[in-house]
Amino acid sequence: MLIRKDQDLNEIQTTVFDIIVGIEEQEKQAQQKLASQKSLAVRRAIEEHKQRKELEYQINDELWFDDI
Repeated sequence: MLIRKDQDLNEIQTTVFDIIVGIEEQEKQAQQKLASQKSLAVRRAIEEHKQRKELEYQINDELWFDDI
């Protein structure tokens, strides 16, 4: 539904248009929220991986007795 600025809209058309725009905005916000959640999950996974690797390095059998 393409509406020109100079076109007069009745109340029903205006209401329908507002609903459509509102739904599109809600969908956009939901997509952005999902993308943010996925990005956060990836960052957490990367950080956990780095921590795990560091811990593995610190408790490696070959290095365990070097400090004694």
